[in-house]
Order: sequence, then C-alpha cells, then structure tokens
Amino acid sequence: MRLELSAEDQAFRDEMRRFFTTEVPQEIRSTVLEGRELSRDQIVTSQRILNAAGLAVPHWPVADGGRDWTDLQRHIWHEEMQQAGVPAPLAFNASMIGPVLAQFATPEMKRRFLPATANLDIWWSQGFSEPDAGSDLAGLRTTAVRDGEDWVVNGQKTWTTLGQYGDWIFTLVRTDPEAKKQAGISMLLIDMTSPGLEVRPIELIDGGHEVNEVWFTDVRVPGENLVGEVNQGWTMAKFLLGNERVGVAPVGSVKRALARAKQLAGEQLADPLTRARVAELENQLLALELTALRVVANSTDGAPHPASSVLKLRGTELQQAVSELILDLAGPASLGARDAHDSDLPGWARRSAPTYLNLRKASIYGGSNEIQRQIIARTILGL
Repeated sequence: MRLELSAEDQAFRDEMRRFFTTEVPQEIRSTVLEGRELSRDQIVTSQRILNAAGLAVPHWPVADGGRDWTDLQRHIWHEEMQQAGVPAPLAFNASMIGPVLAQFATPEMKRRFLPATANLDIWWSQGFSEPDAGSDLAGLRTTAVRDGEDWVVNGQKTWTTLGQYGDWIFTLVRTDPEAKKQAGISMLLIDMTSPGLEVRPIELIDGGHEVNEVWFTDVRVPGENLVGEVNQGWTMAKFLLGNERVGVAPVGSVKRALARAKQLAGEQLADPLTRARVAELENQLLALELTALRVVANSTDGAPHPASSVLKLRGTELQQAVSELILDLAGPASLGARDAHDSDLPGWARRSAPTYLNLRKASIYGGSNEIQRQIIARTILGL
C-alpha cells in the first residue's frame, strides 16, 4: 500500500502543525513537552482554544459540532497535536460521554450538555469501575432506585481519574437487580455537587493525586438525567468503550518523548549499548506508526479495525519502554523526585521516576494488554 500523504493531506498536516504550534500558548505546550503536570486551568484553556477553531471534537457528528474528516485526517490531527505538546481534548468529554450523548440522548439533553461538553464548561468524570467490577464491568453493584420522578443512587466508584475537578459524572448504575447482569444497567448523569456525593483521593505509587473514589449515599438524581432508556446502559457502555479505544496508539507523544531522550542522553550516547537501545526503540516506533496508518487506511465508517488492539498493546509497551530509558539515563538523579523545586538536580531527571511509575497504568486502562492479546488471538489469528 502507498503510505505517502497526498498533496491535500500534506496541506492538512501543515495546517494542523501551524495551528498547534502558534495558537496554543507556549507555556501550556512547554508543560507537556517537559513532562510536568498540567493544571486544571491549562487543560480548560487549551480545549477552549481548540473548540473555538472547531478542532476539539472533530469525530462527533457534524450536526453536534464535529467535522466531516476522513479517518486519516483524524489520525494526522491527533499525531500533530501530540507532537506539538498540545493537551488532547479531555477524553471524558470528547471521546466518552460526548459521542454517547450524540448517539443516545434526547434533543433536549443534547442542547443542554453537548456545547458545554465540547467547550469544557462542564468537566465530566467517569463513573464505571468499582472495587469488584473493573474488567468485569457488568458486575457493578451501585444501585439506582426509582422514587417518584427521581432516582436514588447508592454505591461506590473507584479509579475516577481527575474526579477532583469534576462538575458532573456519567455513571453506570444497576436499575434492575433481577435481570441478567448486563441487562439491568442504566446510565445516569449526576451533578457532583449533589448532597450525598463524596470524592475521596487515592494516592498513587508516583505520589500523585490523579485518581479518586466516589461515594454515593442516597444521592437524588432527577429522572430527566437518565441517558436513553432504562436498562440500556450496557449498550451505551460498549459504544463508549469503542470510542475510547480509537486513536489508542500514542505515536506522536512517544516520538516526542524518544526525541527528547536522545537530547537528554548527551555523552551517554557514546555508549554502544545505549545507542543500540535507542535505535531499537526507533525501529519499533516506526513499525507502530506504519501499523497505525494501515489501520486507518482499512477502517470503515469510523469503526475500529481489529488491529487497533495491536496498536493498544504495542503503543503502551513502547510508552513504558521509553519512560524506562529516560529513567535509566537519569540514573541516581531519578531518586530526587521528592526534592524541592530549587533542587540542583535537573527537573527532567527528578520527573523521570514518577513518569515511569505512572505509566505502569497504560497497559491496564482502556482494556488491559492481556485482554488485547485475547482479542488479537480471536479476531486476527482465528485461534
């Protein structure tokens, strides 16, 4: 197959590159490029700049603010955004609840939520996983009981990423305890300022506060906040997860991280083993990029190609491998992660250990790599 871009697609790439490198503030992009933690305000500012230019939710239906782009254009948009250090539109808004509302919500609910979702006027949290229902999501136990026109919700969600910033949470709840597991689930939109809703932080191995527990104690939710029909939640969950896994190969960000690693290596690149390690990662990354282009070329109607599981598997492995390379380049300086900001140790070296530890999650979220291997065996290898 031909992998060169057409003149039209090359012009599109140039347009995206120009916009991302000139319209998004350098301060925000430097935060990403240097591996520092983005603030809530930086994430919101970036997404609003993209949304004003029609670049925040291009994969949504055109009627709801999307763009009529090809799969290849979407791939280019995503890669150039990563390369430039522009924060991707908040996944909970752009890739999860937004497409679900566009597909399943009433016109009134769309008018109420979709513009605010695209512009990050509402910061959405995801209420799916529970302590005993992660990979087995259908085993969730958070309940919603009808009380007049309202629902009363009780239960717990966990691993709620950035839930400390959340305004609303889209939540899977059990509305029919007598039905087969998948058949008794619904989706509710819940205001996170509701009485009885509590967000509790979880400290991660890297020392950061990125995820949370969310507890519901007799939380009253208006009946109009039900998405779709009662007990239709499993259908929406599968639709949402399908959208979440589109663009799973972080080619642009891994390219950027590997290029930065070569800059940081300095004299260590004189070591033939270090050079060989970098070269091997570059070769693997090129193979990943070519696979991503093949997947894009063979996808139809926006549906993920079966080989997208290969992208998830190899993409996350390469993310982790590059973070391990940077950790090794930092050497003992990586132990200074807890040092004060005025430390004499380079900032990149102090951030290398937390980044390495944080990226252990990459092979778990969005469908663990073990699950991806099962999908590959079944759908590609026919085993």
